[in-house]
Amino acid sequence: MKKFLAVLHARNMEFLRDRSALVWNLAMPFMLVFGLAFTFSGGNKDIYKIGVVGGIEQLTQAAPKLPTTQHLQFILYDDLDAAINKVKHHQMDMLIDVSAAPKYWVNTSSPNGYLLERIIWGVGADKFERQAVEGAEIRYVDWFLPGILGMNMMFACLFGVGFVIVRYRKNGFLKRLKATPLGAFQFLFAQLISRLLLVVVITTIVYVGCDFFIDFNMQGSYGTLLLVTTLGAMSLISIGLLVAAHTASEELAGGMLNIVTWPMMLLSGAWFSLEGAQPWVQNIAELFPLTHMISATRSIMNEGATLAQVMPDVWVLSLTSAVFLAIGAFVFKWE
Repeated sequence: MKKFLAVLHARNMEFLRDRSALVWNLAMPFMLVFGLAFTFSGGNKDIYKIGVVGGIEQLTQAAPKLPTTQHLQFILYDDLDAAINKVKHHQMDMLIDVSAAPKYWVNTSSPNGYLLERIIWGVGADKFERQAVEGAEIRYVDWFLPGILGMNMMFACLFGVGFVIVRYRKNGFLKRLKATPLGAFQFLFAQLISRLLLVVVITTIVYVGCDFFIDFNMQGSYGTLLLVTTLGAMSLISIGLLVAAHTASEELAGGMLNIVTWPMMLLSGAWFSLEGAQPWVQNIAELFPLTHMISATRSIMNEGATLAQVMPDVWVLSLTSAVFLAIGAFVFKWE
């Protein structure tokens, strides 16, 4: 019993003396609880989603009672064709265009569209010109797939390289490498390529294997999909390398990686769409590489987006990869 208590006491004191790890373990749960409570708290949830082209002020002028109707969520759009495409695929219940003569689009096979049409007729929009569209509903599994694969890649990229480098530093392996001509950038870049190949191969196997049984919807190019996936993995791996570049404690590294993964997991659009969310929530989500990767892959698979259409996301993923890797190499320490 004395030996057991001695080991127990030693391990507890080791953890308590690691102030950085202790602070992370205490602070992170509070940050997550208050962050989630503040972000997702609210009153009654909206039932129907209505896209608006032309602005809420013009909609109010055309149908004064409509914007004040409860349980209707109005989402502003600038691209009319993209908004119509969402109605076609049941991603939005109705689209109203008040930039010129008021008109609305509704999917003839959508139950929500049918009910919503009768609601707007009763609040002054019965004189809007009706435009009917048709289109198959995108299966939830087709919408959900990029988020699931993106989440799996995120954990494999961040924790796969983060803990490895911290363990190298703790057992003295990096100290021995310091005596060689190997530079910090070369070492980190080799770690990046190694993990990148593994993640891309595993993700491809998972996709192909599931596609054999489920037959996923794929409207775009597989080449563009592979490019976006590769750049997304590179960006996530670079974050893991940056976190581990100056950390010697596995507990601290774990806390830092968790504080990075949780916001991305909740705000990247992996589990639910952020359309109609508060603008500040959407702005925070745009800071995460995972958001851009999931958004681009969903557009490619479900909407047939071309490389030119997802270039903004491609540039963000490329830039973040280069910046995080460069900073990680600059602050990297061997011991």
